[in-house]
Amino acid sequence: MDVAAHRDEQLDAFREDVLQGLDRPQKSLPSRWLYDPRGCELFEQITRLPEYYPTRTETAILKEHAADIAEFCGASAHLLEYGAGAGIKTEIVVGALHNPRTYVPVDIAGEFLDMTAQRYRRRFTNLAVKPIVADFTADFSLPAGILGEGRRVAFFPGSTIGNRNDKEAGLLLQRMRRQVGPQGAAIIGVDPKKDRSVLLPAYDDRAGVTAEFNRNILVRINRELEGQFPAAQFRHSARWNEAESAVEMHLESPVDQVIAVAGRGFAFRHGETIHTESSRKYEIKVFSELARRNGWHTQRLWTDPLRQFAVFGLV
Repeated sequence: MDVAAHRDEQLDAFREDVLQGLDRPQKSLPSRWLYDPRGCELFEQITRLPEYYPTRTETAILKEHAADIAEFCGASAHLLEYGAGAGIKTEIVVGALHNPRTYVPVDIAGEFLDMTAQRYRRRFTNLAVKPIVADFTADFSLPAGILGEGRRVAFFPGSTIGNRNDKEAGLLLQRMRRQVGPQGAAIIGVDPKKDRSVLLPAYDDRAGVTAEFNRNILVRINRELEGQFPAAQFRHSARWNEAESAVEMHLESPVDQVIAVAGRGFAFRHGETIHTESSRKYEIKVFSELARRNGWHTQRLWTDPLRQFAVFGLV
């Protein structure tokens, strides 16, 4: 598929998801649409905030256990990264691997992905870098060149698995299993459940970067779907959902209003919200069981001394 056709397909999917989501009793938008180029930039800023513990904790785990992770992956590995973004933490893994053959970053944000791929080609000159512009939550084809010698390893850091409900996470784990094959492996970052005084500030920082990241989806709707959201007026909020064991991000309407999107009008009550993202927090045993039900066995577990974050090695 050429670039223009892919762009048109993405726009159609975005329009359908937005119109369906805003028509629900609890308005919602799939979190993958948060990541346009500006959203990717803002998220990279979030990962450096003092409140956002997952990135620095997972990075420390990957650095400390790099040699063991490389042994787990094996020589001549093909690394497939789902939702690659800037691929910053992945450099730790790739740099530790013995003679890695291929890096396949998969991301929906094509322009951002291209920059990531170029950076990898400059740093790892003997590595085949084969980016795929795709929504990793749906089926996509892998490059033919990674079907030969070497173990295929799915890499999914950042606790992004928590953005899916159990059914969606299960389907993603099954897809990874099919794509890496029966001899393949997966390395998945998971955010364990912890005190709300730690969790909630990570999704509602004092500098307001997460709020801007969240509201950016309304800016995107205005730009791409002829929306008329007063984006700056919508209030960002982070909430704990005990039943789902998840932090939820919402955007709250400041007044009663009707907002046009793609030629349709959507009524908002004062205080009504759009649910934009859930980030589920897993107990270690709960995630191991979820993985087991979907074709995986937990062979390794790497964590920090306080168990604020966990990296699973699945086979």
